Amino acid sequence: MINITIPTPDITITKQVNPELSHIYGFTDFHLIPRDKAGIFMFYNAQEELLFVGKARKLRPRIKKHFEDNVSPIKANRNEVAIIEVCIVEDAVDREIYETYIINSQKAKYNVEKVFFK
Repeated sequence: MINITIPTPDITITKQVNPELSHIYGFTDFHLIPRDKAGIFMFYNAQEELLFVGKARKLRPRIKKHFEDNVSPIKANRNEVAIIEVCIVEDAVDREIYETYIINSQKAKYNVEKVFFK
């Protein structure tokens, strides 16, 4: 059996209740997420239920795209996202494995691809 350990998040940002600064869906700390690093990201609601898991070669632009475009699997539920966790994972194969593992072991609510638990 293969033993996979989910990496500890390197960055966690939370939604602000009444943000005073410029924000996207209540998140003001996107600058903490590296623009040029690769990794995986996880969106949680306020009850810390896993909503969505994704991977990216460039984290910040990919995460922001989920809040800006019309094709994101979470587009109808963007307001539900309260916590974003990011793990820096440079190796593409590792990112793929972690993403698939987390989606299925944690039963991510809005992931539609790579799902084996339904």
